Amino acid sequence: MGIRTCKTTALVLALALYFPGLANSGEVNTGGPEDLAILGYDPVAYFTENRAIKGSANISYNWLGAEWAFFSEKHKKLFSENPVKYAPQYGGHCADGVAYGVLVTYIDPQAWRIIEGKLYLNYDLESAVELEETEGLLEKSVENWPGLRANLLESSDSL
Repeated sequence: MGIRTCKTTALVLALALYFPGLANSGEVNTGGPEDLAILGYDPVAYFTENRAIKGSANISYNWLGAEWAFFSEKHKKLFSENPVKYAPQYGGHCADGVAYGVLVTYIDPQAWRIIEGKLYLNYDLESAVELEETEGLLEKSVENWPGLRANLLESSDSL
């Protein structure tokens, strides 16, 4: 394990401990002050505009018990017709954190990657690059997600 990976692991664990109480709507990360998925960013824009664009709470759609905001009615329509295509992996939790076996609710909507047609969000740009470029890390996140998701759903059921 290199120095960069050790630093990343330490940061992921620190974030998980520091932000444990941020909100989740079932499995969807809604940890922002507006209680919107992806902190109110438009999930479709990552695919159609190739950038993060803040959505409007006035143009929203409820899916999986969370409100998703959109930049335009067109984006809302695209999402409503196929939300699985546009929604971030791991319920919008930090994909790098999932790779290290922890749920990190703090994400930066500007720290993202589309890999093989799927959107991955992260807590910072460095972790987004790491997820894409570190061999085996994405596969590890895929492997870790079912257990983390089960724990998340179990804890949200007890609230």
